[in-house]
Amino acid sequence: MPDEQKDYRAILKKYWGYDDFRAIQLPIIESICRGQDTLGLMPTGGGKSITFQVPTMAMDGLCLVITPLIALMKDQVSNLKRRGIKALALYSGMRPSQMYTVLDNAMYGHYKFLYVSPERLMTELFLSRLGRMKICLIAVDESHCISQWGYDFRPAYLQLAAIRKRLPGVPVLALTATATPEVVDDIQEKLLFAKKNVYKMSFERPNLAYIVRKTEDKYGELLKMLRSVQGSTILYVRNRRRTRELCEYLQKQGFTAEFYHAGLDDITRDARQRRWQAGESRIMVATNAFGMGIDKPDVRLVVHLDLPDSLEAYFQEAGRAGRDGAQAYAFIFYSRSDVTMLKKRVSDNFPDLDAIRLVYEHLQYYYQMAMGDGQGCIRQFDLEDFCRKFHHAILPCDGALKILSLARYIEYTEEQDSGSRVVFRVTREDLYHLRDMDAKADKLLMCMLRNYTGIFLEQTHISEEAMAELTGMTRQEVCEILIRLRMAGVISYVPRKRTPYIIYTRARVPMDELRFPPSAYEDRKARYLRRVEAMIGYVTNSSECRSRLLLNYFGEKNDHSCQQCDVCTAKADLPLLPGESRDDERLRRQVCDLLRERKCTPNVLYDALNTDRERLASLLRQLLDEEKIQWKDGYFSLNRYGRG
Repeated sequence: MPDEQKDYRAILKKYWGYDDFRAIQLPIIESICRGQDTLGLMPTGGGKSITFQVPTMAMDGLCLVITPLIALMKDQVSNLKRRGIKALALYSGMRPSQMYTVLDNAMYGHYKFLYVSPERLMTELFLSRLGRMKICLIAVDESHCISQWGYDFRPAYLQLAAIRKRLPGVPVLALTATATPEVVDDIQEKLLFAKKNVYKMSFERPNLAYIVRKTEDKYGELLKMLRSVQGSTILYVRNRRRTRELCEYLQKQGFTAEFYHAGLDDITRDARQRRWQAGESRIMVATNAFGMGIDKPDVRLVVHLDLPDSLEAYFQEAGRAGRDGAQAYAFIFYSRSDVTMLKKRVSDNFPDLDAIRLVYEHLQYYYQMAMGDGQGCIRQFDLEDFCRKFHHAILPCDGALKILSLARYIEYTEEQDSGSRVVFRVTREDLYHLRDMDAKADKLLMCMLRNYTGIFLEQTHISEEAMAELTGMTRQEVCEILIRLRMAGVISYVPRKRTPYIIYTRARVPMDELRFPPSAYEDRKARYLRRVEAMIGYVTNSSECRSRLLLNYFGEKNDHSCQQCDVCTAKADLPLLPGESRDDERLRRQVCDLLRERKCTPNVLYDALNTDRERLASLLRQLLDEEKIQWKDGYFSLNRYGRG
C-alpha cells in the first residue's frame, strides 16, 4: 500500500485530473490507508467521494460503499466507469438475475467498488456472498442516518454493525455533511470504531449569504429575490400540492420552472431533474425529496418558503447553493403562523401514547390480523386509505407508525422500490401481425421476449436500464416506447414506484400490552423538540451573525462575523442584494430611529425624511410585515419586540 503523498496524488491526477487534494481529503485518505476507522465531516460539495475512491485505488481489493441514495449510486458508478474504473451497484428494484450477476462480478471480476443500499445488506443473497469478496474498505455515506439522535435516522443503517463483525480488520470510513457533536459520538459508537478518530472540515461557507425575512407576502418577496439574484434556483416548500401551485404561479410570471416531489413517477422526476440540471429550466420547486445526490455547482439561490424542522435539514438544503465558490444566497421567508405550525409538528410526529396504541389496533382491523398472528407478514400499505377508513389525521398517524417501528412491533418502510412491471395483453402470434411498429419498438419487443420468461402469463418485473443497455437506447427512449405500447393496448406497463410496506416483526399483541422504551419515544421527542426550538431561535434571531450561529450549532466555534447575512448587513448599513442601494438600508434605519424616539403619522415621517412618498410607503409596509413597527390610532411606532 503506498505511504507517500505523491502516490495518492498520482492516483488523483491519473483518474480525476486534479493536481492536488482539497482541505482534509489527504489526511482522511492517509488515516484509512493506515487501517484506522475514520469519520469525515465535510460540508455539501466538500469532495467526500474522493476520500474513499482514491485510497481504494491504492489498495488491493473492493470497496463496499453504503448509501441510501439510488440516484447518487447510479451517478457515481457511471462516473467511475467513464474514468476506466470498474464499479457496480446493488439496490432494490433489480431482477434476481441482475443481482446474481452483480454479486458474481464483485467476487470474481476484479471490480473496485460495490455500491449497496442499506436495505440490501442483510439479505440472504448478499450475506451468502459477502465472505467471498475481498473487501478492503467499508465507506458509509450519509452516516448520520445511523444515529437515533440524528435528524434523519434510518433503522436499516443499524445493520452495519453486523456487517463489520463479518469483516474483521477491514477499516470503515464514515462520511456526513451534517452532525452535531452528540451525533458524531453516536456514529462512531454504532459503527464499532476501535477508537475515536474524527477529521472535520470547517462548515463555514464564505460565499453563501444566509438571509431570513419575516413577511406575510412571501410570493411578493420571492419575485423580488428572483429578479435581484440571477441564476439557477431551488425553492423548497412543505407539501406536494404547493410545489405545483407555486410552479404554475412562477410560470405565469414569466419564469421557467419545474416542480418535483416523491409522488411523481420515476420518468417524470428524471426528466424534470435533467432539464433543470441542463439549465433548460431555471427554477426547481420541490419538497425535501429533491436535492440529495444532486451535483449542480452553479445554484445561485436556495429559498425555503416553509420552515424546515431542524437546522441540520436546513443547513444541508441551503448548502446546495454556491458549490462552485461563487456568490450565492440562502433565504428563508417565514410568518408568525409558520412558527405555530412548526411547533405543531412536535405533536404530529409524537402523538400521545394512547393515540399510537389506537393506530396499532386499527392496523390489525385493516389487515384482519388475529391475535397472536402476523409475525413475518409483509403487506403493502396505503396511508391515505388507512386514515380515511379509520378517521386518523395523516401526519400524526404517520408519526405513530414510525414510533411503532422504532419500538419493534412493526417495520414501516416508506421507500421500498416496487420495480417496473409488464405483461403482454396480446398473444405471441398477435405480435407478429402488428403493423406501424417502428424499428426501435420492434427491437425493444424482441429484447423483452428474449430476456423475460412468463411475460405473457403474469406481470413480470423488468429493468428499463438493463433494456436500454441491451438495445443501445437511452432509458428515456425505452420508457417512452413502453408507454406507447401501453397506449396501443399491446402491454400493461406499471412504471417503477416507491410503495410503502408494513412488515410485522412480531405477532399481534393486545393494545394495552404495547410498551415504548425511552429511545423510541420520550428521548426522541425531547431531542426533536430541541431541534424545533433551535430552528425557531435561528429565524427569530436578530442580533447574532447567522453563519456563526449555524457553525456554533454544529460544534464549530467562530469568533468572526460573515458580513453578508441580513443581521450583519443591517448592523453595517450595507446593501443585502445585488441591485439594492445603500440608500434603501439607510432609509430603513432612519425610520426606525425616528420611531424609537416617538410615534409618528405618515405625513410627519414623510416631512422629516424628505424622501419619495411611494418609496416610503413601500418600506413601511415591509416593516409592518416584519413586525418591526406597528400601526395604531393613526400613528406608526416601533414594535418593542422588533429590531431597528
